Amino acid sequence: MRKIPTLFRRDPENLRRVTREVHPECQWVLDGQGVATRKYDGTCVRLDESGTWWARREVKAGKDAPDGFEAVQTDPETGKTVGWEPVGQSSFAAFFDEALDGLFGAAPGTYELCGPKVNGDPEKLGAHRLVPHATAQEFAGVPRDFDGLMAWLLAHPEFEGVVWHHRDGRMAKLKHRDAVAST
Repeated sequence: MRKIPTLFRRDPENLRRVTREVHPECQWVLDGQGVATRKYDGTCVRLDESGTWWARREVKAGKDAPDGFEAVQTDPETGKTVGWEPVGQSSFAAFFDEALDGLFGAAPGTYELCGPKVNGDPEKLGAHRLVPHATAQEFAGVPRDFDGLMAWLLAHPEFEGVVWHHRDGRMAKLKHRDAVAST
């Protein structure tokens, strides 16, 4: 899993803010391509084709990766490496096991682990659950310009944000907190 680029470039003076400048890898969103879906607030896990579960892990520059870590991408600006570690050794292992008990017919792919002990349960699920990214709620009518998107996100604080999916596999995101910090 590659880190999903933010639709607009970050302000180098304040990385919590986004600018009006479109990230070059994300122009397709403003061009009207892709489907807008809900960004869930949890932590990402993945079921691979062999039936092994992995947890998303970010390793800071200069730090040792955990045993079994599979690096996917290193950010040249921050030096952080994103990848996967076996879910059983992650800090969310116990909550994952609880969520897995309630999941039937898991298919290979990525999921969002959400619940009371994951980011304070902003999704208000009351129990630990695995939400398949492949079936994320689609949003119709989400604006595709800076001002419209900021207004839409501010009007929908119940959502962590939006992830656009291009049919060729590209993705772009914009979070509610980007709108709060940038307006």
